[in-house]
Amino acid sequence: MARCLIGCGSNLGSRRQQLDRALELLKFMPGVELLAVSRFRETRPIGGPVLQSAFLNGACLIETELPPGELLGALFAVENTLDRSREERWGPRTIDLDLLLYDELMLESPELTLPHPRMATRRFVLEPCAEIAGELRYPPVGCTVRDLLDNISTPHPLVAVVGIPGSGASEVAAAIADATLTRLIRAPRPLPLQPRWAEAIDVGRSVTAQGLASINPRESDERQWLEVVRAWQQPLAVAGWCEDPAGTICDYWLDAAWAAADDALAPQRRAAFSVGYDQLAAEAVPPHVAIFLQISPAELRERVGFRRRSSAHSDVFSDLDAAIAGDGDLVHDDEVVDRLIRFQGRLEQRLRCPTHRCPQAPKAVITIAGHDLSQATADATAAVEAML
Repeated sequence: MARCLIGCGSNLGSRRQQLDRALELLKFMPGVELLAVSRFRETRPIGGPVLQSAFLNGACLIETELPPGELLGALFAVENTLDRSREERWGPRTIDLDLLLYDELMLESPELTLPHPRMATRRFVLEPCAEIAGELRYPPVGCTVRDLLDNISTPHPLVAVVGIPGSGASEVAAAIADATLTRLIRAPRPLPLQPRWAEAIDVGRSVTAQGLASINPRESDERQWLEVVRAWQQPLAVAGWCEDPAGTICDYWLDAAWAAADDALAPQRRAAFSVGYDQLAAEAVPPHVAIFLQISPAELRERVGFRRRSSAHSDVFSDLDAAIAGDGDLVHDDEVVDRLIRFQGRLEQRLRCPTHRCPQAPKAVITIAGHDLSQATADATAAVEAML
């Protein structure tokens, strides 16, 4: 038997009656045992169409012998019985039943993602869940449901919008700060992501096809990377951290510098960098939540091309400048894209690592597609508003 948490909500019609009816249907479903039900809380709608009615939200704990896919189908059947409409994303609904946790199973498929991909920042989900099953484990980071609630209840939360250059992290972070009236911190310096041949040009070396092949891309100096980490760490220093309850949004993550330097440095220089990095990171506030913007190679290639054409009269995607620095005839767009996409993979791996291995890793990570900046901004803003 698997223990599962299910989120429940309604903002159309007789909300309490519909929630009670849904739980009654669930209770008598074959293979399901209802163990506990939270009290219901009235909450404002987050995201979706404007002028929606307030929600009544709660959670229930069940044990089931049904596999995840069948349990999801059973929840859909209950919703359909109560005339749930799915015509509009995050629109008003008679009933909403979300499978949040299924034991400690982690699953990602077109039909179902476990744990629920947005539960870690939703107060209207975590409060009722912590009430009835606060000790249940949240497998992505090995903490409990109550730990997740405590994480977003910190007096001054730090939300890091994380992404490779060109993902839109800087633009989305600024928009979130404007919408939520939170403090904004921008990356004080860009990562030194330019190709090694650009450094060869800077010191006057002849750059031929043969010369390019002879330059070792792992010859970078750890000192330039530590200078970036030091600049990034200063606004996040524990000693001077702000106590304003509104929170802080930043458009970078300290560990992104580690992920980039780890690929750029030779082993001996990497060891020296790690020592300095660990000392600086130990004195920085880690993010409580990370919003990770993912972008495809095709989308990134379009933005690299846009930046090359428009850099003189536009600030959009200006964080790409350091990655494409130099003579555009020498660095093909595909080379820039391949390098940044590899960086994105390392970033994701670093974000997902257990907190005991990566002290700067946040407990809550929300992944958002970055191909549409307007939609990404709306989704990211909703994730932050749901913490309040």
